[in-house]
Amino acid sequence: MVYSVEEIRKDFPILQRHIEGKRNTFLDTAASAQKPQCVMDKMIKAMTEQYANVHRGAYYLSEYMTFAYEQSRKTVQRFINAASSNEVVFTRNATESINLVASTWGRKNLKVGDEVLISEAEHHANLVTWQVLRDELGFTLKIFKVADDGSFLWNEFFGQLSKKTKLVAVTAMSNVLGTIFPIKKIAEAAHKNKSLVLVDACQFAVHGNIDVQDMDCDFLAFSGHKTYGPTGIGVLYGKSEILNEMPPYQLGGEMVDNVTYEKTTFDEPPARFEAGTPAFIEAIGLGAALEYMMTLGQKNIIEHEQELVKYTTQALNTVKGLKQIGTATEKGGVFSFVVDGIHPQDLAFILSKEGVAIRTGHHCAEPLVHRFGYESVARASIGLYTNHEDIDILVSSIEKAKKFF
Repeated sequence: MVYSVEEIRKDFPILQRHIEGKRNTFLDTAASAQKPQCVMDKMIKAMTEQYANVHRGAYYLSEYMTFAYEQSRKTVQRFINAASSNEVVFTRNATESINLVASTWGRKNLKVGDEVLISEAEHHANLVTWQVLRDELGFTLKIFKVADDGSFLWNEFFGQLSKKTKLVAVTAMSNVLGTIFPIKKIAEAAHKNKSLVLVDACQFAVHGNIDVQDMDCDFLAFSGHKTYGPTGIGVLYGKSEILNEMPPYQLGGEMVDNVTYEKTTFDEPPARFEAGTPAFIEAIGLGAALEYMMTLGQKNIIEHEQELVKYTTQALNTVKGLKQIGTATEKGGVFSFVVDGIHPQDLAFILSKEGVAIRTGHHCAEPLVHRFGYESVARASIGLYTNHEDIDILVSSIEKAKKFF
């Protein structure tokens, strides 16, 4: 298909409204992506015409909704190319997915003398989780550095990887630097070392193509709200043989096999990890969002965004006094920056008056922002609906803001 960003923008109602009387220039997709009409339509229809609880009823609506819910699981399977839909666990978000791995696989397998290896570019979800578990179990948490331009450094990775490393847990794409990590090669090196690999794919799922069998990762997590779907739904992928050996994460209904007053046995994955009534409406919305992305074509989305990454990088470089943080060659659509003499929060406020939405702060990666010498940075991020006009308005708005300081 021909990728027409102007036609695609028509699928997103919120992009048609005005903000502060100005065109809605939305550049915060890295935090949460906007939703196409088809996702909202699917969820509304499920609630108004098809609603019933899943897995529990022998009547039409319940059976229909159960089918729709499990079809969404199969859609996720196709989106990430998992070997089986049973390798797809629905969670609230990627943060819960990582916590699930830590609380089940981690608590069962990690001990004093073991090591978990992460990068310094990790989101708090893939840092704090392992810090707290380390304090509980006594294993060692090791962190390898990235380059000053944000690039992945093999010498730093191999310098920290050891025979004691039981898990390598890394982002596929930094939410601050935009750096895309070489996950397939990381997994290959880790497996030669007999280490498992967990991938935080929250950012990468929007900008890249996920193939868990080709990557050969053991776990992978992403959130629905970043992939043009609703909040409250996330995904944990895990290889079947590993999920089968993991104990439950939460306890209650649906995840059990047999229950007596004396003893309980648990269901097979993925049900074992989905206690209680699941977010089935949100799962259906996620399925619709992923179908939308696959219909547009992952290759088309990647080509559109990579061209836009180059355009944005060049455009920001024209602004005197602006410094970009994260300029690796392998980079996705996230642009963190500072402007001389303007606090990021003040910049964001002025840009908002121009209808421009950006993010400020440490972006749930406080140690990484500090590593580059800042307390707070501004961040603009693109999506499949972003066009050149968005970037031009961003740049012109920054130039306007400079006049106030």
